[in-house]
Amino acid sequence: MGYVRTAILMAAMTALFMGIGYMLAGSGGMIFALVIAAGMNAFSWWNSDKMVLRMHDARPVGGNDPSGLVRMVADLADAADLPMPAVYVIETAQPNAFATGRNPDNAAVAVTTGLMQQLSREELAGVVAHELAHIRNRDTAIMTVTATFAGAITMLANFALFFGGRREGGPGLLGSLALMFLAPLAAGLVQMAISRTREYAADRAGAEICGNPIWLADALERIQSGAARIDNDRAERNPGTAHMFIINPLHAHARDSLFATHPSTANRVAELRKMAGSVSSSSLPNVSRVKPRRPRSGPWG
Repeated sequence: MGYVRTAILMAAMTALFMGIGYMLAGSGGMIFALVIAAGMNAFSWWNSDKMVLRMHDARPVGGNDPSGLVRMVADLADAADLPMPAVYVIETAQPNAFATGRNPDNAAVAVTTGLMQQLSREELAGVVAHELAHIRNRDTAIMTVTATFAGAITMLANFALFFGGRREGGPGLLGSLALMFLAPLAAGLVQMAISRTREYAADRAGAEICGNPIWLADALERIQSGAARIDNDRAERNPGTAHMFIINPLHAHARDSLFATHPSTANRVAELRKMAGSVSSSSLPNVSRVKPRRPRSGPWG
């Protein structure tokens, strides 16, 4: 189903792209937009994960990792029956994380330095497990492609203000202004709908992977508190990627609403605590071996 959802999403984004092209330059603009969209679809499928990692200046973490992060990811990936993803760290004080990649064989998990410094070992394991759940559910392809397309649609819509009103039969100044705001809004609504519906599923699967829903529940509360107080400058410059993070990095309101990129953190925590109370420890995977070891030095030292 992951590939089906991705195909439907790419078709919808392409149609929106073509509609903007038609409004800007008629049928010729629509055909030009179709060609551009086809190229973007192919490029996004193969390269959007690398683009997102570059947007946030993520640096790869090698095998000689004194913090123990790589070992933690490897153990949890093994528990999730997933190939080992690439591991990246983002230099920002805001605690947060995301996963990216077109499939489990080409995936990456990125965590911020703030996350490693502010969370306990168990909480960090819960976050990594959540991101691995996105990879296993094949959400990362959808989330990464939407981030790339939303940015392109916003850029194309902005062109409408400069060129749309000058073409005979074009949308005119008022139409161009409306297009400049409505097209990115439409793309954003698609992003939000996708992200919100997938976060609850990833929370549950992540809790099963790490073996303790409370670890993830506590982590979500700590990340929400940190994200509300600490700016993430690169995320602010690339708002189209906000839906990829485990908690919205842009200081959005916590309440569920049409325009929220994530479901309410309080609701997510409540679901996890309910899950912890409704299942016995024997019904969860035996993942005691994936509990992160305390390194001699590093964020948990």
